[in-house]
Amino acid sequence: MTKKTKIVATIGPASEDENILRQMIINGVNVFRLNFSHGSHEYHKKNLMTIRKVSQELNIRVGILQDISGPKIRTKELKEAFELKKDDRLDFYKEEILGEKISDKHYKISINHPEILDMLKIDDYIYLYDGSIRVKVSRIEKDYIQTIVENDGFLNSNKGINFPNTKINIDVITRKDKEDLFWGIKNEVDFLAISFVQNAHDIKEVKKILKDNNSKIAIFAKIEKFDAVENIDEIIDSSDGIMVARGDLGIEVPYYKVPNIQKRIIQKANNASKPVITATQMLFSLAKSKTATRAEISDVANAVLDGTDAVMLSEESAIGIDPVNAVDIMSKTIIEIEKTYPYNKFNTFDYIDDTDKIMQSSTHLAKDLKVDAIFALTSSGKSAIKIARYRPNMPIIAIAHSEKTLNFLSIVWGVNPAILVNKSENLNALLKDSIRSSVQKGFIDKNKCYILTAGFPTGVEGSSNLIRILKKEQIAHYLD
Repeated sequence: MTKKTKIVATIGPASEDENILRQMIINGVNVFRLNFSHGSHEYHKKNLMTIRKVSQELNIRVGILQDISGPKIRTKELKEAFELKKDDRLDFYKEEILGEKISDKHYKISINHPEILDMLKIDDYIYLYDGSIRVKVSRIEKDYIQTIVENDGFLNSNKGINFPNTKINIDVITRKDKEDLFWGIKNEVDFLAISFVQNAHDIKEVKKILKDNNSKIAIFAKIEKFDAVENIDEIIDSSDGIMVARGDLGIEVPYYKVPNIQKRIIQKANNASKPVITATQMLFSLAKSKTATRAEISDVANAVLDGTDAVMLSEESAIGIDPVNAVDIMSKTIIEIEKTYPYNKFNTFDYIDDTDKIMQSSTHLAKDLKVDAIFALTSSGKSAIKIARYRPNMPIIAIAHSEKTLNFLSIVWGVNPAILVNKSENLNALLKDSIRSSVQKGFIDKNKCYILTAGFPTGVEGSSNLIRILKKEQIAHYLD
C-alpha cells in the first residue's frame, strides 16, 4: 500500500551518505530539508547534488526544502557555563558584554538582539536554552533588565531565547538569510521555509526578493511565534504553504495549547488549499534509539488524521543513530493510520473560486464510479492541490508542463507528480500526449476506469473546467 501523507526529512551528518539517502527515498522520503542554521554553502551544495543524483537514478521525484535560520535570538558569549538556581538574579545588558557571574546568585549576560530589551515590561517572562530556563522581569534600568530565575538549569553561550507575549518587531530576513536565499535561487530549490514569521508583511518581503530575481520558489511560513498564530489567516493567504514548527511554538504559547493550535492551522491551510507540514520532535526518541515511543507514534498518527500534507523528521534523520529506520517507522505509521483515514471531505471547505466546484465534482464522480485514479493536467499545480484537498481515496496523478510544478507537488497529500508533457495549445493533442505517457509509465491500465481533469484554454493558470471519464474505449481512442 502506498502512503498519501508525505514525509520531509532533514539531511545532516547522519544521513548525507549516498547509500543512506537512497534507502531513505525508497523507504518513503518525498522532500529533503536543508537546514541553513548549520553548515556552509559548500556543505549544502554537496548534499543537494547527491540528493538529485540519487533521485534521478531511482526515477523518484524528490523535492528540496531550504530552511533559512531567521533572526534566532541567542545569548552572547559567556565566560563559563552558568549553573542557575531558582531565585538567582540574571541581568540582561543592552551593550555587548562577556557574560559572567558577578557574585553569589547574581549573573549578567548580553544577547544578539539587544533592541528587544526595550520592549519588555515588568513581570514579562523570558525563556532561555530553548525553553528549559524561565526568568521573570523584575526591574527595568537604563543599561540592563533585571530578572529573577524561576527554575534550576544550566546556561551556555549562543543558546536560544524566546520572548513569549512580546512583539519583537525585528526583520525576519537577516543579512545571512539574504545570502542563503540567493544560494537557494541559484541552485533552484523547490521550497523556502521562512523562520519566525510574524505577519503577512514578512512573507511579502521575501516574495519581493524572489520576484526581483525572477524566482518562483514556493514560500512556506514557519508558525513558531504567538503573533504568527494571531495573524494566521493573513499569513496563510500570503504564503504558498505552512509549517507548524512546534518546537519554538511550544515555548511562545502555553505548551498545552499547541495541539489545538496545530489542528486549527491544519484545518485553515486545508480550507485555503495550501499544503501544510507538521514538524518538530515527531519521533524524537529515534535520535538516540531504534524504537519510538507509543506517544510519538500516536503524535504522527494524529497529525495525519488532522489533515496534514506532510510530517517532518528533524534530529531523527539529521543526527540520529539510524535515519533509514526513522523513515521506515514513520512510513509504516502513516500507512497504518491511513487505513482508517476520513477520506472524501466533500462538504468541509469554503469555495475559493469556480475551479473548486470542478475539483469537488471530479472527486465526487471518482468516488461514485470507483475509478482507479484521478489525473490532473495542471499548469501551476493548483488544480492537483484542490483535488487533494477533498482527500479522495484513490491516487492523484499530476501531469504538468514543467519540472518546477511537479517538484512543488512532491509535498502535497496524495499527489504523485509523475508525468511531464510538452506544452500545447491544442487540447486534443495535449490529452493524447498525457494519456499515452500515462500508459507508457504504467499509470493507466487500458481495461480500467479513470477521471481526468484539464483546463481550456490550455496552459492558463486557474482555467480548469474540463472533466473526462476515461474507460477502455476513450483510452483506445487517444492511443489510436
